[in-house]
Amino acid sequence: MSGHPGSRRDHHRFCQAEGWTEIRNARGQKVRHHITYELELSDGAVLRTRISRPANAESYGPNLWSTILRHQLCVTEVEFWACVKDKAPPDRGFVPVQLPANPLPAQLVAQLIYDAKVPEAEVSAMSLERAMEVMVEHCSRRPSR
Repeated sequence: MSGHPGSRRDHHRFCQAEGWTEIRNARGQKVRHHITYELELSDGAVLRTRISRPANAESYGPNLWSTILRHQLCVTEVEFWACVKDKAPPDRGFVPVQLPANPLPAQLVAQLIYDAKVPEAEVSAMSLERAMEVMVEHCSRRPSR
């Protein structure tokens, strides 16, 4: 497929495969004349692309296609087709965030650190059960005068 301009349908599939967000108009409805997508990058930059409706098999002209790839999608043709055909999103330098297996609720973390004065490093190593024990112990103490 490489070597020729993509179609509106390919463009649409690319955005869906990479996880772009479809933008709605000010009233919260779909925009009628274009399908508009945005992708926020890890550095805070936001890419935006528009696909004329309907997202059919009509191919783009070579110049428009080149502009879409370079300026809207910010990918090479090889990266584009790998994403469309193999669902292999382009490497945009995203660093996946490794979430803890059983994260503590944010309010509990704040109470442990600011109210119970438990060091942050200790809180980050706590299980939910241990965190609850510490908070119960803290709350059952008599207030100091």
